Amino acid sequence: MARSHSAQRKLGFTNTLLVSLFTLLPLAASFGTHGHHHRRDLNERQVNMTYPAPADPAAPAAPAGAFWLEGVEHQGISAFNPNPAEYKVFRNVKDYGAKGDGSTDDTEAINSAIQEGSRCGKGCDSSTITPALVYFPAGTYVVSKPIVAMYYSQLVGDATNRPVIKGSPSFEGMALVDSDPYESDGSNWYTNQNNFFRAVRNMVFDTTAMPLEAGTALHWQVAQASSLVNIHFELSKAEGNKHQGIFMDNGSGGFMSDLSFAGGNICAFFGNQQFMTRNMSFTGCQTAITVNWNWQWTFKSVHISGGKVGLDISTMNTNGSQNVGSVILLDSSITDTEVGLLTTRNETVSPATGGSALLDNVKLTNVGAAVADPAGTQILAGGTTTIDLWGQGHVYDKTGALSVAQGPLKRSFPKPTALLDASGAVFERSRPQYTDVPASKFISARSQGLKGDGATDDTAAMKKLFSSYGGSDSVIFFDHGVYIVSDTIVIPVGTRVVGEAWSVIMAAGTPFQDAANPAPVWQIGNSGDEGVVELSELLFQTRGPQPGAIMLQWNSRDPAGQQGANGMWDVHIRVAGTRGTELEVAQCIKNPNATVTTPDPKCEVAFMLLHVGKTASLYTENSWAWTSDHALDKPFDQISVYNARGIYVESEQGPVWMYAAASEHNQLYQYQLHSTSNVFLAMMQSETPYYQSNPGATSPFASLPAWNDPTYETCTTKTCAKSWGLRVIDSKQTLVYGAGFYSFFENYDQECIPGQTCQDSITDIQNSQISIYQLNTIAATSMIDYNGEKIVPASENNGTMARCVMMFDA
Repeated sequence: MARSHSAQRKLGFTNTLLVSLFTLLPLAASFGTHGHHHRRDLNERQVNMTYPAPADPAAPAAPAGAFWLEGVEHQGISAFNPNPAEYKVFRNVKDYGAKGDGSTDDTEAINSAIQEGSRCGKGCDSSTITPALVYFPAGTYVVSKPIVAMYYSQLVGDATNRPVIKGSPSFEGMALVDSDPYESDGSNWYTNQNNFFRAVRNMVFDTTAMPLEAGTALHWQVAQASSLVNIHFELSKAEGNKHQGIFMDNGSGGFMSDLSFAGGNICAFFGNQQFMTRNMSFTGCQTAITVNWNWQWTFKSVHISGGKVGLDISTMNTNGSQNVGSVILLDSSITDTEVGLLTTRNETVSPATGGSALLDNVKLTNVGAAVADPAGTQILAGGTTTIDLWGQGHVYDKTGALSVAQGPLKRSFPKPTALLDASGAVFERSRPQYTDVPASKFISARSQGLKGDGATDDTAAMKKLFSSYGGSDSVIFFDHGVYIVSDTIVIPVGTRVVGEAWSVIMAAGTPFQDAANPAPVWQIGNSGDEGVVELSELLFQTRGPQPGAIMLQWNSRDPAGQQGANGMWDVHIRVAGTRGTELEVAQCIKNPNATVTTPDPKCEVAFMLLHVGKTASLYTENSWAWTSDHALDKPFDQISVYNARGIYVESEQGPVWMYAAASEHNQLYQYQLHSTSNVFLAMMQSETPYYQSNPGATSPFASLPAWNDPTYETCTTKTCAKSWGLRVIDSKQTLVYGAGFYSFFENYDQECIPGQTCQDSITDIQNSQISIYQLNTIAATSMIDYNGEKIVPASENNGTMARCVMMFDA
């Protein structure tokens, strides 16, 4: 959710929650008000220092220092930093004096490692020219104040022997790690909906030595391109403790996976516009998860054992209305817990779709009530059983008939077996961290002659790199930098690539100039290829206008019996709005007061962001395809740049899995599926371009029949010819588990939001077999068009802010 500096979106109820959110934090941990009687020596409270194994069950044990990231040479550069030769991208906290010995206070040393180099802190809001990967070798790091994770930071531990961040008994502050500090007046360092490009992985957070009434591990108030991966939270198990693993009060995310929690009061306290979490385990939490407010949250593979409440969505605001929009709990289990889902939704609920919930393949073992309200009224019986499909909220079929459900639901078609694992759950795969690959097998791009300096054409050197090491048992390591490519780079099957703090591939060349004859920047295999391809930690951009560029094209597919062998994790496509793109405020500042009939060609960015080809299969996790609506580097303002198409999938057989794949601000559509089969989409999120309808979706790029583009030929009003959030054409066996399609502006004006009139229609389903769960839209008059008819009106589905449909089948 990319929010501009000059026209912040109106969140309505979310801003009013700020005061109440503060009251929910353990006060001593939040503001350092605990007295001397709470202070203890570390030795006074003994804790079990044996933590669960890394979340990746395939990760082998290894001695400290064996993780490849610690062993490779670090040559990354920030190409557009004022002093790239001196600026450090990679920082090892021990080089700054941190001991990790379990007794020394390492707070100052760790924060020094993060802050070095005039980085983006308080008052900066955003910057892409001061990235940092801050590495923690194995050890126990005691902290007495928050570690402040500054903008564009990754905090990364040894994946073979995760480091421990341990709060001291005298800890003062909101949380052990704080991604968006609060000032005394309630303001934050960063605009929460713009708090992009954050990561923490391979860590253990330990609050057990902190006072019982004050212990929060992580304040995680973030937006897109953020992730938490492979983290354990060790919290107090003492009676009456108020410890929390994660406190999230706002934002627009986002993704988490492979997290475990032990002990604590509310282990995960969540509030965010939309979010995706996967593979989380909770043991002995009083409440595993509280969702304080949201529009949509998709929970996948959550395993809860012990405690009073599994998932609490019962929060009401001061007017007695629902704070929670919608949630999904998929492929999960709840054991020895009093209440699985706590909800206040009933037949008189306000707003009409507030508190929508879907339980899909949820296994119960010794659960008191599967679903109940705070008064103890049982809505769905517990015990030991498996819930196939149960929901509460609004249900539509393809005729447009509305029913209000609170009970069992019937699927219109079985889940496609191609999308499932051997257990019958939807397939998932954690990000590969190559813990079994020695540092000597990592091939540095810069050591092979690539410059990554944002100026040199690295095309020839990059082609040679993949010719020499692609398809081998090596891992190609793109040191942080900006690598200019002027021609298509073909990635052979059998290739594994990992970047460093989002290494940039920047397109700039004649082959990318012809919108009638587009060419991919990176092409993954050729049509019909089978084999393994893995990408992680990369970012694709253009330098200046490249109207014929397909930023990333995927053609290869999984070999038989190897689900998810083609995958990308934390790979983003971000066009315009940052230093070096030549598509910033100076070139493309918005101008809503002028009638735009022919947009400026120098602001026509690309042809398409992601293309999944006809023979491809693909697994993606946490990928953001963003045509920038505003500048991330000073001077800040909104910009009007034009990218024709977002994510286009035409995989005829699949399977395709997309977890937390967002697509925003593209001219013709954000997502399009055409003649596909076996596609799973979890927590989709899109926004219509802010400039539309000035111009509308028909300008500047032409609709091309060869690419099955929408034509808008029947439109007679300006609110009709606007970008589709999702088009599904002639496709089958399609599953959507959580979606948010938003239209916040009419030519940069937001007066259309209250009446839901910013655009006519936002979801287009034609001749397709599809199930959509928890569809949320903002300011589109029709939520779903089916075979050309507007069948689901927003007016019937009033929600917390987004309009919500719990289930749609066609």
